[in-house]
Amino acid sequence: MSGKVYLYPIWIRLWHWLNALLCLVLIFSGISMHYASPDATRIRFDLAVTMHNISGILLTANYIIFFLGNLFTGNGRNYLIQFRGFRQRMWKQIYYYAFGVFKKEEAPFPIGSARKFNPLQQVTYAVVMYFMVPMIFITGWALLFPQVIVSEWLGINGFAATDFLHILGGFGVSIFLVIHLYFATMGKKPTDHYKAMISGYHDDESEHESENDSEKNHI
Repeated sequence: MSGKVYLYPIWIRLWHWLNALLCLVLIFSGISMHYASPDATRIRFDLAVTMHNISGILLTANYIIFFLGNLFTGNGRNYLIQFRGFRQRMWKQIYYYAFGVFKKEEAPFPIGSARKFNPLQQVTYAVVMYFMVPMIFITGWALLFPQVIVSEWLGINGFAATDFLHILGGFGVSIFLVIHLYFATMGKKPTDHYKAMISGYHDDESEHESENDSEKNHI
């Protein structure tokens, strides 16, 4: 397939779409539970609790697949942050998202076989997948089995603190999901990244980067 790179193996694509579906169920059932009232017309409370618990269990199993996949395949290297020159790379990417993309400038860190994430994506995904999501799982399982929660810690009610962290993580992932859906439209065409997550193939933008570098060398 000319000009294409096989960027997303089948296990990543299946994990990604199942992850997205389960996250949506958790978000809607969680909001319904959080704002439940006798006059509410949302999901029935007992049904919302069942949906939330089952989806949380399935998402935990799905996350284990993600973790093991990153541990035993080359996909894990995409989450390894190189700190040398980190600040300069971040500013380049922030400038591109804020201004460059609207001026049709070339992406400073194009996608290719050697690089799947730009610096901002790399940091964001690492924080979400290795800090925020595990926090949601730990607090969620603790709320499912409240007898394991410490009753009080540093003068703070253990159950209330666990519940707060769970809700905080849930809102954080919800915000991330909205931003993720928006930035996923910033390909050559708005649907390119979505199509890539279905087929597994993405335009090898690093080829254009090499061509641009070659042109600069000849000027």
